[in-house]
Amino acid sequence: MQAFLKGATVQSVRPQKDKTTAGSSAEKKIKALPWVEKYRPKCVDDVAYQEEVVAVLKKSLEGADLPNLLFYGPPGTGKTSTILAAARELYGPELYRHRVLELNASDERGIQVVREKVKNFAQLTVAGRRSDGKPCPPFKIIILDEADSMTAPAQAALRRTMEKESRTTRFCLICNYISRIIEPLTSRCSKFRFKPLANQIQEERLLAICDKEKLKFTKESVAALVKVSDGDLRKAITFLQSAARLSADKQITEQTVIEIAGVVPPKMIDNLLQICFKGTFEKLEVTVRDMVDEGYAATQILSQLHEAIIEQELSDRQKSAITEKMAVVGKCLTDGADENLQLLSLCSVIMQQSTQTHNN
Repeated sequence: MQAFLKGATVQSVRPQKDKTTAGSSAEKKIKALPWVEKYRPKCVDDVAYQEEVVAVLKKSLEGADLPNLLFYGPPGTGKTSTILAAARELYGPELYRHRVLELNASDERGIQVVREKVKNFAQLTVAGRRSDGKPCPPFKIIILDEADSMTAPAQAALRRTMEKESRTTRFCLICNYISRIIEPLTSRCSKFRFKPLANQIQEERLLAICDKEKLKFTKESVAALVKVSDGDLRKAITFLQSAARLSADKQITEQTVIEIAGVVPPKMIDNLLQICFKGTFEKLEVTVRDMVDEGYAATQILSQLHEAIIEQELSDRQKSAITEKMAVVGKCLTDGADENLQLLSLCSVIMQQSTQTHNN
């Protein structure tokens, strides 16, 4: 009995401990926010490099009507951030939760959801004033992120809802590939293409983050970040955070960035090409196997080989034969073919084409 009571006292003490730990973990969570979220644009003016979209959204913030929108372009160019920043400015923090419905690819978005959830939300009427007295538009916004992953029947079901509820609801479709959105939807929206961010713009953003986070870095490391991210600012910021964690209080170097990004060192690519041009097949086989064994992704090697081949002094006919083979290898790799064999077959074609030059 005594042991039972002792157990009870221990249990009664525990919840208090949990509360304190929960409090401290909540504080930690606030601090440990991913930099992608921490530095996400809070207002439309903060959005980088997308002038046309920003101009249209600014007009609607000043009181003009907002059309149905379709944002498309490569990942990490600010599509979702732009519409979320605009919605926050339009409605303020309180109304935002009630006026904006955001559905992502991770949500169930079949035809049933479009018929029920989207339709029901679209039918709600809204007032044209905020709680702080500022005027706000008399419509709600439905954001369908990654709309290109919606099924065709679900997209078709949206058409009628878009037209019927145009008085109280605006739609914003976001996708990477506009060709996967059905024609009747694209014709009902104002289309905006988000461009991959220019190197200079990316560099400015990364330097601003480095200053705010008090990081030690070299010019080369920032240039490497811009290069490996390929116009995707989200990727660049994620790599920067990883590099900062890895370097701790030390300086972030170009080597660190290359390692984190999983990029094949340029020397390795050059070495592979030199063997293709002047070496033997046995040497080539060993080199390719070593690269794959090192853990480098075949798709990454392929894209870097492509860049290197374009810059080589080969004839147009040779380059076209090699790049055609690259396309076939790329397709085979996405279908799950063996990486070692595919890279070997590509390098064999490069070797074959380069020997033709020497023979000629």
